[in-house]
Amino acid sequence: MESTAAQNPNWLELPPEVTASILHRLGAIELLETAQKVCTPWRNICKDPAMWRTVDMRNSGDTDPYDLENLTMHAVDLSRGQLEGINIENFASDQLLLYIADRSSQLKRLRLVHCKEDISPEAFSEAFKKLPLLEELHLYFTAFDKGDIEVAGRFCTLLKSFKLNRQAYKHPGKCDDEALAIAESMPELRHLQLFGSMMTDNGLCAILDKCPHLESLDLRQCFNVCLAGDVWTRCFAQIKDLKLPLDSTDGYGFDTELLDSEKFDSDFDESEGSWSELSDVGMLYDEVDYDDLTDDYLDYDDYTDPNHPDYW
Repeated sequence: MESTAAQNPNWLELPPEVTASILHRLGAIELLETAQKVCTPWRNICKDPAMWRTVDMRNSGDTDPYDLENLTMHAVDLSRGQLEGINIENFASDQLLLYIADRSSQLKRLRLVHCKEDISPEAFSEAFKKLPLLEELHLYFTAFDKGDIEVAGRFCTLLKSFKLNRQAYKHPGKCDDEALAIAESMPELRHLQLFGSMMTDNGLCAILDKCPHLESLDLRQCFNVCLAGDVWTRCFAQIKDLKLPLDSTDGYGFDTELLDSEKFDSDFDESEGSWSELSDVGMLYDEVDYDDLTDDYLDYDDYTDPNHPDYW
């Protein structure tokens, strides 16, 4: 009997801090829908604002988006203004974003994935005005344009990490508007990821000019970036952790299939110098002596290591 009791301890007799650590690993949705309903001690632990400083809400398709919004609002309420980081995937709305902003003035990290057209520019603008401590803004497959970037930079002056990632096209149009907006409005950035951007070398140079503190830069699938002239040298001289347009997409975590079924070939857009120059870039990769680069170039940090708990 004693052996059985040792193998099956009474969970209610565990120290509260141990129980809290165990419950926290369940995730926000499981805490809200199940754990807090088990017993009074667990419910009391789930009411502790410390349990809700970081909230991860992912719609896996099993829960109605309306219910997820209500659950997210409940989590925000339980944080009692102490929410520091929130991740929302595959659901969102103006109402939800503003609800978070109104009650989370301490928010430092905001991550939105696959929100598409769910959040309007007006809602983004109102939310950013109420999030002065925001340090990380990570957006994947979410509508966010030049004007939104400018508003975020104006009101969130502590931004250190910005990700604006999209699905790339084989034959992208060229547009530097977003890159120029980043350069002008986010000068304190340390970490920037622009996966699938349509920017050119001009936009990249503007970022290098206006973001002097930049440490990591991810340009994967930015197929208009050709690194012509001294741009290649500038990138390696200024950026500690650099990912180039043709680098492997391993570890990205999302669909990297290129849109547009047209065949990739070197004859495309030669007059504009797009794919032909990308071929040159590929040869340049082979010519780089990576042994000459310091180990610092290969080091990850909290923002760029996909295995780090803060990578989002």
